[in-house]
Parts: sequence; C-alpha cells; structure tokens
Amino acid sequence: MKLRIIAFALGATLSLPALAQDAVATFAGGCFWCMEPPYDKLDGVKSTVSGYMGGHVDNPTYKQVVGGSTGHAEVVQVTYDPDVVSYEQLLHVFWRNIDPVDGGGQFCDRGDSYRSAIFAHSETQQRAAEASKQALEDSGRFDATIATEIQAAKTFYPAEDYHQDYYQNNPLRYRYYRASCRRDARLEALWGAEAGS
Repeated sequence: MKLRIIAFALGATLSLPALAQDAVATFAGGCFWCMEPPYDKLDGVKSTVSGYMGGHVDNPTYKQVVGGSTGHAEVVQVTYDPDVVSYEQLLHVFWRNIDPVDGGGQFCDRGDSYRSAIFAHSETQQRAAEASKQALEDSGRFDATIATEIQAAKTFYPAEDYHQDYYQNNPLRYRYYRASCRRDARLEALWGAEAGS
C-alpha cells in the first residue's frame, strides 16, 4: 500500500505486481518428492510444485511417466522472487541435492523418468545453467563426466494431488523412502558438508 501511495505521489502509473515479478525455474532430480524440501526452506521461494516435463505426451499420468513411455522426467517447478533469491542460488541447491554423474536415474530410482536435468525458461537461465555445469566439470570434484542435461523448458504438467507436498503430508513414509533409497548417504559421499545445502 505504501509503495502504491508513493508511486501515485510521484505521478507514476506503476502497480504493485509490476514492482515485484516472480520467476519460475524447473529442475529434475530424481524423485520429485525429494526435490521440494530443499527449495521450500529457501527465503524467496514462493512455491514448489511436483510435476512432469520434457516428454511428448499431453497430460501424462504418473503411471505413464514412470513406465517410461512418455519421455517426461519427474520435476519440481519453483516459483521464486529473484529480488530475494537468485537463479544461481537455486542452481547451487539443485546440484547439491542430486548425483550429477549418474546418467541412469537418481539413487534407487532408475530409468529416464528419474534422470537429472535443468529445464531453462530463458536464455539467461540457459547460460547460468551451462556455466554452473562447466564450473562443476572444471572443479575436478568428480572422476566421471557430469551426466545432467540442460534443456529448454517445455510444457509443465503438475503431478497428481497426492504427490504434492508429500514430505509434509506423509512424513513417515517419506523418511522411510528417502532412507531406503540411500539418497542422503550418496549425497554426503558426493558433497560432504555441502550435501543438501
């Protein structure tokens, strides 16, 4: 309200939505349940939605996607305020929550639908993603080549309601799945103290 009054006093025709526009980022890091929590805890992140991207079938179901017939990956779409959290920070979180050298899936989840990928929504995101991947390659941290793909964003299809906020709605099942998949153990082996950050 104060901003609107100030703008009016200065003779501006600016409205509040024009002052702060949210941005969108989309990441595939294996099971989408596990990719929501690290982003939800970031200041500046407005929402996370689990879904599917990168395939050739309209409105795919979970069963179709994990069956491998649609070409989609499980993704999390992050809506964020770029004045509070940068895309580069989102990339930092992404890398430290995946196994970037695994080209066959992620952790215990195998197959193309569980591949790791960055879906860029703009040329700026594309350049930032490529730079972050190259920095990882150049760091010498990994013995193997980075398998994570960088692609132009396609249509995003939200997953079924029971997948959304799964870690909050089903905390015991979520923790059991995450532990049995050995996700945290592998992340710690890859990233040490930075794992999950």
